[in-house]
Amino acid sequence: MSQANTIARPYAQAAFDEARHLGDLKGWSGVLRTLAESLCNPEVQAVVGSPRVAKNKVEELVMALCGNQLSAQQRNFIRVLVDGHRLDVVTEILVMYEALRAEAEKFAEVTVSSAFELSEAQQQKIAAALKVRMQREIKLSCKVDKNLLGGIVIRAEDKVIDGSARTRLGEMANALA
Repeated sequence: MSQANTIARPYAQAAFDEARHLGDLKGWSGVLRTLAESLCNPEVQAVVGSPRVAKNKVEELVMALCGNQLSAQQRNFIRVLVDGHRLDVVTEILVMYEALRAEAEKFAEVTVSSAFELSEAQQQKIAAALKVRMQREIKLSCKVDKNLLGGIVIRAEDKVIDGSARTRLGEMANALA
């Protein structure tokens, strides 16, 4: 995985730099997401990874999967990925690009897992507290995880705040042991 990240980093940075230069961070995000989702398909992977398929055919397929809305710069970026045999790291490129975009736009995507569905007021309170703590706009995504028993787990970038009952019980068990 770290090798894939090392390979993907300059491509993500190049895509981000070009998107920022063009003022189209969101558009590039959409193209990279579409590309990554398309390349997850096993049939597409078989064609793209086959040494019997010519590069120009792989390029045509990938361009068709991304749709006709590609700019000239986005088409060139895809050509570079195809020519360099780097389509296998598109997911890593997307993740790194989104991190660069989040930093530039001063927002953070936060996932909150809770044992029960959170009310709108609870979500707003969590988002407000995280906004103060992280000094960024917060895009909150909530999901229910019945395994937590109670409490919440917050995941933001590389940080995890675990306030779940399951973790608390585990800590108590370790303290008593």
